[in-house]
Amino acid sequence: MRTRRFLVAAAGAAAAALLLAGCVDNTPTGSSTGGSSASGAAVTKDAALYNALPSSIKSSGVLAVGMDDTYAPNEFKDANGNPTGWEVDLTNAIAAKLGVKAQYNIAKFDNILPSITGGKDDIGMSSFTDTKEREKQVDFVNYYSAGIAWASLKGKNVNPDDACGLKVAVQSTTYEDTDEVPAKSKACTAKGKPAIQVFRFDAQDQATNAVILGQVDAMSADSPVTAYAIKTTGDKLQPAGKTFDVAPYGIPVAKNSQLTPVLQKAVQALIDDGTYGKILDKWGVADGGVKTAEINLASKS
Repeated sequence: MRTRRFLVAAAGAAAAALLLAGCVDNTPTGSSTGGSSASGAAVTKDAALYNALPSSIKSSGVLAVGMDDTYAPNEFKDANGNPTGWEVDLTNAIAAKLGVKAQYNIAKFDNILPSITGGKDDIGMSSFTDTKEREKQVDFVNYYSAGIAWASLKGKNVNPDDACGLKVAVQSTTYEDTDEVPAKSKACTAKGKPAIQVFRFDAQDQATNAVILGQVDAMSADSPVTAYAIKTTGDKLQPAGKTFDVAPYGIPVAKNSQLTPVLQKAVQALIDDGTYGKILDKWGVADGGVKTAEINLASKS
């Protein structure tokens, strides 16, 4: 659940983040072109959807996708440095359904929406939470529901609703960083209790490692991200409380774009033919799956 907001980190938290993470490149660049299948199954082009695409996409044969690939298992780098993850699989399947190729323009998260509104990217795919505020800038094609989930070291009991004075790791610019944990911390100080110490990291794996190393008490991230961290860290982590604050993920598209309804129909086709479900099952994130691809769900709630 990522938000787009400029941050000023506390000096102590920033120093700790650098100590744990080492030198971090905050400005990834370059692009990668995705394939035309997902989860090992070929996706059939829909001629009607292809014909409905904007002429610029048809002529280039490319769907330009803005992505920050630092949020496993949603989108991250594989061993060769190429984008991978369930959202990458889904994007490749969408592109194949439309009869084009997905080109991934890797960027900092904060730069993706401006790239869409400025015409550089056709869409974004980077775990965007659909919000009413964001819908003033872009439209969203909704494709998943994610909540917030905390994790702690195995055997360490942490309650997200009673975390005053604890050290909590988050990925910078996520909803957990800009809204969820600060709100909890403010509630603590309002009651005369110590604030939550927020440790911010450039990539989610750095936040996860901070928990494993015992540098923080817990981490807060989107539910599929936390579940993946628990699954892939060799029984070192455990859930801390239950998933809460469920909200829709959305693919951002330029406002009133010809592409938006085409994209929605492509996602729905993948849901209906089972491709979508296979992708979620492959990555172990089926709990947030939806049956209907919507547009701008935040404004409908």
